[in-house]
Amino acid sequence: MALPKYYAAQQCSLARSLEIVGERWTLLIVRDAFFGVRRFGDFLAHLGMSRAVLTERLEGLLETGVLAETPGSHGYREYVLTGKGVDLWPVVRDLLAWGNEHCSENGPRRVFRHVPDSGLLAPDGSCTACGRTVAPADLVVLPGPGYDDHADDFVSEALSEAHRLLEPLRTR
Repeated sequence: MALPKYYAAQQCSLARSLEIVGERWTLLIVRDAFFGVRRFGDFLAHLGMSRAVLTERLEGLLETGVLAETPGSHGYREYVLTGKGVDLWPVVRDLLAWGNEHCSENGPRRVFRHVPDSGLLAPDGSCTACGRTVAPADLVVLPGPGYDDHADDFVSEALSEAHRLLEPLRTR
């Protein structure tokens, strides 16, 4: 029996937020959108989920205004984070930091550097070099000490090198 998606009896903003991003796979789609994944096939290959589940999650993120659809190159439909979606960055960042602390034996799989000064992103979202809180568009993601990816999908290959957040990853 599937758990309900809605928390009708709850008047809590956390419950309402979970209705949008609390399902399995949803935050991974959002994370990949920050990494620059925009195409259905790239989400599918990188995340390894079923087409039906990906379709359902993308539709939900579109309906709630977290993602928007845009025409892409070569006639592909693409998905981009909206302002509402970009506002999820602290949630994604904090969950990554928590996972790095509690679930990653070899250190972070990916690290983030502040573009202007190359400072590392601290768990609280500040730059270790300048101390400022850093917006996702001012960050580069690159492999960290826990990186051990042997995947051969396009996204994994592209993210084996430094890549600016929110900039589209383009398939060849």
